[in-house]
Amino acid sequence: MNTPPTLFPNADKQKSSVRRGTSGWDWPTLCLFAGCLAVWATALCLPDGWAGLSFGLLVFALPLHSSLSHEILHGHPFRSERASTALGLIQPGLFVPYLRFKRLHLAHHNDANLTDPYDDPETNYLDPGVWAKLPRPVQVLLTVNNTLLGRMVLGPLIGMVNFIRADLGMIAAGDRRVALDWLIHLPGVIGVLWVVSLSAVPIWVYLSACYVALSILKIRTFLEHQAHVRASGRSVVVEDRGLLALLFLNNNFHVVHHMHPTVSWYRLPALYRAHRSRYLRRNDGYVYRSYAQVFRQFLFRRKDPVAHPLWQPRAD
Repeated sequence: MNTPPTLFPNADKQKSSVRRGTSGWDWPTLCLFAGCLAVWATALCLPDGWAGLSFGLLVFALPLHSSLSHEILHGHPFRSERASTALGLIQPGLFVPYLRFKRLHLAHHNDANLTDPYDDPETNYLDPGVWAKLPRPVQVLLTVNNTLLGRMVLGPLIGMVNFIRADLGMIAAGDRRVALDWLIHLPGVIGVLWVVSLSAVPIWVYLSACYVALSILKIRTFLEHQAHVRASGRSVVVEDRGLLALLFLNNNFHVVHHMHPTVSWYRLPALYRAHRSRYLRRNDGYVYRSYAQVFRQFLFRRKDPVAHPLWQPRAD
């Protein structure tokens, strides 16, 4: 991966000396990881009749675990890649293999390709030529998916169908790396479902919590990136410090994360505050005050078109 240059290069250098012991472990991240697993385990240890509370605890723990997995692939809490991989392999959210997520997300961090319908694996934009050929019902579905409510309700299903279909196509074409990522993921899925089967939480309740967790994560990804002529103007800032910011581990300061991908989650707000005007010049003022503002503006309204509004086909 080609890591983009940072606006404030000293920030990444400072990171290695902040809150790490002689072992190089990122203790705040490691402690939060342990706490997240404790909440998850508590949800499964509650007796019969407490399914509602179990569901609520799972809906808190599962998106938080996903955000921690994002921290893991960026080098926290361990500097050792083997140790980080071992920590990330078991995904209680079930649906996304850690190694597959890691490969796709690191490719996403090539900022020059952000929002590219082909080269950004996390984009929601389509090539206008592809969009024009879609059946009308599919166009309507994807347009609804570009409202916040649609993204939360339909987005997890649409995203997983497209994700799995694309990976199956690559596996069928002989991509052994993708096949291996899924094979390594499956024992963890089986193990998690076995643990759930031993608890008082019905499997359907657990799977519902996994879906809702994905819905919550779709709030973060809904407007993380916009089409913009400059790559630096494509990443958002949502100046929220509430529960959602905690679940997202401050990834709502997204332009800061993209510029300093090795900086730990707990340092992003202070880094943003110290250089707020520069970041907002950098991303051309792509900022929202809170997720409440995002909900007010986009719950029932389309954020932007599905077809990339600035797409220019490349010459062969």
